Formats: sequence, C-alpha cells, structure tokens
Amino acid sequence: MQALITLGAFLITLGALVSFHEYGHFLAARLCGVKVLRFALGFGKPIFTYRASNGTEWVLASIPLGGYVKLLDGRDSQQTIQTEDRPQSFDVKPLWQRSLIIAAGPFANFLLAVILFSVIYVSGVPQLPARLQAPPKQTIAAKLGVTAGDEVIGWQSLSSDYSSAPILEEFDPIPSWNALRWFLLDALTGEQGFALEMQDASGARLVKSFRRTDLPPISPESDPFQALGLLPQVSPPTEWKELKLGPIEALGFASQRVYLITKVSTRLMLGLFTGKTTLKQLGGPLSIADMAGKSAQVGWQPFLAFLALLSISIGLLNLVPLPMLDGGQLLYDAWELVAGKRISLSLQEKLQKVGFLLLIFLSLLALFNDLQHYLSS
Repeated sequence: MQALITLGAFLITLGALVSFHEYGHFLAARLCGVKVLRFALGFGKPIFTYRASNGTEWVLASIPLGGYVKLLDGRDSQQTIQTEDRPQSFDVKPLWQRSLIIAAGPFANFLLAVILFSVIYVSGVPQLPARLQAPPKQTIAAKLGVTAGDEVIGWQSLSSDYSSAPILEEFDPIPSWNALRWFLLDALTGEQGFALEMQDASGARLVKSFRRTDLPPISPESDPFQALGLLPQVSPPTEWKELKLGPIEALGFASQRVYLITKVSTRLMLGLFTGKTTLKQLGGPLSIADMAGKSAQVGWQPFLAFLALLSISIGLLNLVPLPMLDGGQLLYDAWELVAGKRISLSLQEKLQKVGFLLLIFLSLLALFNDLQHYLSS
C-alpha cells in the first residue's frame, strides 16, 4: 500500500509540475502568435494522442519523466513550413517575444508555487511557534544571552556596517518557526547580520543583534542553526498557532515566501562552485518519489508544500545557463542582443550535445546519490 501511495504521489508530482511548466511555454507561444505543433507530457511511445482543430497535437507518453512543447520553427531542418504559416513561426518573431516564450516555463513554476502556498495559507495551517530551546554553550545565541523559552516575534536585517543598530519600529512579524527558519537561511547564505525581537517567559521584550562577522559559515559538514544556537523548542500541538489568511493577504505572504526560498536556493546552487555545498546533496527521482510519498501520507497540506518547493527548484534548474535548458536558450538570446546576430545552428548543435552530456552526468549522479542513501539506510 505504501509503495502505491509513493508511486501515485510521484506521478502526480511530476505530472502537475511538468504540465504547468510546459503550459507556461504553450500559453506564451499562443499569445505571441506562434503555432504549437505538439504539447507532450512524458517521453517515449505515445499512449494517448488528440489533435485539436488548430493543429496542435496533445500527447501523453509512456515515460512520465518530463515533457516538451514543439513549436513551428524555420530553423528546424525536419520541419516543412507552408508560406501561409510562416508568420506563425517561432524564428521570425522578435527577440523579446522569443525570450518571453522561453522564460514563461520557469515563471509558471514560480507562479504555481505562489498558488500552492496561498491555498495552504487560506485553508489555515498549524505552525510551530518560534520559541527557542536553550542554546548550546559557546554558540553565538548563548553568548548573547538567549535562554530557553524565548520566543522570536520580530525580524530585522542589519546593514554590513558593524555600528548599525536595529530600529525598533521596523521589525517584520515572525508568525512561526518555519518563517524564522527561512529568514535565518537568507541571512546565513547572504552573510548578512540581523536582529531578533524576542519575548521571554515573563512577557518582557528584548532585542538581540547578530552581527555579520559573528555568523557561522555555510558548509556541507555542519548545521548552521546548531552553530548559531537558534533551535526550536518542541511544543505540544495544543500550543501551535494557526496561520490563516484572507485570499489577498495569502497571495502577498506566499509571494514573499517564494521570493525568499528562491534567493536561498539560488545561493545554495551557486555554492556548488564555491564549495559551500556538494554534489552529494543532489537528489534524483528516488528522493523525489520518497518525499512525495511521505508528504502525501502526512496530509494534503504538507504534500502541497512539497510540490511548491519542488516547483521552485524546477524553475531555478531550468534557468541554469546550460544548453538543453531554458537558461541556455536565454543565454543565446542574450548573445543575440549584445552581438546583434544569432548563434549559428552548427555551433548551437554542438553546444546542445555538450549540454545533453552534462545533464546525463548530473542525472546519473543524482541517481547514484539516491541509491547510496537508500543502501546505507
């Protein structure tokens, strides 16, 4: 039964995220007057095909590990374009429209994350309070006098100037530990100091400032929260607070959360080149299936939250400037904007082959990490 739940959650996860991503490309193409030849979910042999009256072929394929939108394009040697269809070809459209069509896929993933988080916040979700446990000795929080039971109620980023002090009227409210966790990750990955407005067990309010120079470095071998000394206190569910917002407020809160997660995720991805994160942390389809199954068993809200986080990751991954990804095509467009001419088809084909090999390498590495994780556990 658990295996069926995991498989079902995995298929729903991939289907939802891929559909939304590809529909972003599709919708932008249609709005720009480009003819869509095929909208495919999955790869391999088609198991369902429907041809619409406008000529678009809708395909559901047997291998549910991706999808694609095939556009009418004069640069594709396998396509024969009729004279009357030439104005609907992708390659004759202005640069800004071509770039918009490419960027619409990742943008759709970010939009989906905002929608999913908004649904969670509108429905109401219990949140662990941002109440702290006693910080370990010699940590920054311990040195600043943080004690067990102190609850964080406000957040403020500090400038890089060591002499800067928090402004009491400018603290952002902290509704839960989850909200505080993302603010902390933003500060740690961005190497920016911050101040916490806190309330102790007696109800007294106090402010603790964490300077940039005191922050622990992000590294694959250590837990930055442990080094910082800011850890949540385990509270019974009866003490959890419900976060329930109106539709407009939920959209704003969800947009802020997606922006924050995107910033942190981008810095962690860049950490692959600085050594702050490692390729060992790269997860593949087995990890996705496992997390999808576990979150689905816990409840629909954790499953939607998992979908939102994964959607952000897919949007970011597709913006990486690698051939075969949307970011690679946007890099070609940037070259065209600067140089005033397009990259030749022969060079583009060579870059595509290199990009394909890199993606195969990363996919195999992610799968290897998955297998190593499961065999060791």
